[in-house]
Amino acid sequence: MKKTLILALLALMSVTVVVAQKAEVLYFKADMPCCKARACNNLEADIKAVVEKNYPKGNVVFKQVRIADEANKALVEKHQAKAQTIVIVGKKKKKKQQVIDVSEVVRGCVRSGDKTELETKLVEVINKAIK
Repeated sequence: MKKTLILALLALMSVTVVVAQKAEVLYFKADMPCCKARACNNLEADIKAVVEKNYPKGNVVFKQVRIADEANKALVEKHQAKAQTIVIVGKKKKKKQQVIDVSEVVRGCVRSGDKTELETKLVEVINKAIK
């Protein structure tokens, strides 16, 4: 009886983990000189804060992807990423992965200095990706 209960619990937990994550926000980061690195780190922190604030249940996950890391080479090539590329990878629809590059949207908001606009636009795009 105990074995059956434990197996059922483990199966339920594994299904919950698979269903819970609906999207990833990938932030591609390069190794940069000091002044650019600060701006890059600030942008990364802002995007990560938006994700954590608006999706506390973990259904949207923020991931930093280092461009120079050899393990990330395929991912970098797949998304044609360079420094400060931000990609939202949504759930599959009709066997096709939904991928949205929001780099230009984010850059526009950063130039204006409006963090509220950044949050609004980013959440809007993420919500489209998880539907």
